Amino acid sequence: MLRHALITLSHSNKMQRLTRDFPPARRVARRFVAGEKREDALTVIKQLNDMGAFVTLDYLGEHVSDKRLARASAEEYKTVLSEIAENSLKSGVSLKLSAMGLHIDIEFCYETVREIVALASEKKRFVRIDMEESALVNITLALYRRLRKDFDNVGVVLQAYLHRTRDDLQGLIDDGIADVRLVKGAYDEPPEIAWQDREKIQKEIIALAEMMLSPEARDRGARMALGSHDDVVYNEVIRFASENDIDPQSWEIQFLYGIRRDELKRLLSQGVRMRVYVPYGESWYPYFMRRLAERPANLMFFLRAAAGK
Repeated sequence: MLRHALITLSHSNKMQRLTRDFPPARRVARRFVAGEKREDALTVIKQLNDMGAFVTLDYLGEHVSDKRLARASAEEYKTVLSEIAENSLKSGVSLKLSAMGLHIDIEFCYETVREIVALASEKKRFVRIDMEESALVNITLALYRRLRKDFDNVGVVLQAYLHRTRDDLQGLIDDGIADVRLVKGAYDEPPEIAWQDREKIQKEIIALAEMMLSPEARDRGARMALGSHDDVVYNEVIRFASENDIDPQSWEIQFLYGIRRDELKRLLSQGVRMRVYVPYGESWYPYFMRRLAERPANLMFFLRAAAGK
């Protein structure tokens, strides 16, 4: 119930205005967001690289309805990709299609994202297309398939809680384009299309990871990033990979910025390939609310800060 309420509030313009103007909220948001400016993000990338972690950088924004805003986001991505390359930082980028104009015009969105992927290819950097709510899965996968016809430096995200995901993943593996970040899913989806039980979702994401690490999938070029902070999940996948003599540098675990910092350090010390998803930008409110919805500990952290404790 609480998770549903927080995700609902993430779409509220009124709550967004109140939260952005509430100093404790801005302070707590900095735990999960690198900052509002590009310079903040580049500083965080350098810090994480120095720890031994790779990064995927997300310029925050979603559900854009104005082409000018979509183009502005695209230009920001192109600029930050150039600066990442110039500074030899170990980072790619992640983006949401709804921030690139998907709800305005599909072809406009495709061409906008293609520009970013093309520049990233020149700079030898990677672009990950984030998955959004279930209504956008079909078009996201369709645009991903189009991009993969010309580029191999682009991947996509699949959400384990959706009933359809196993078939979607198998289709990408069969087509030799399964460069996938597996996540549990952070949107409020109905039980008709998404599992609600935590244990079921844990088992599903482990099964999907094992699909991607199978000899058949790897022979077809599958590359997996496991986006999970759940030690039940990633410890089981680490065990599976080790027992099957899979090169630990051929796949990676991804954490969100600001979450399980000590565990990030521990895994890095054990030689696990780690990447941190680092968001930045002024449109941090929806992302921030989803982080609060995911874990009660995040919400309690926020409430203590708001109370000045």
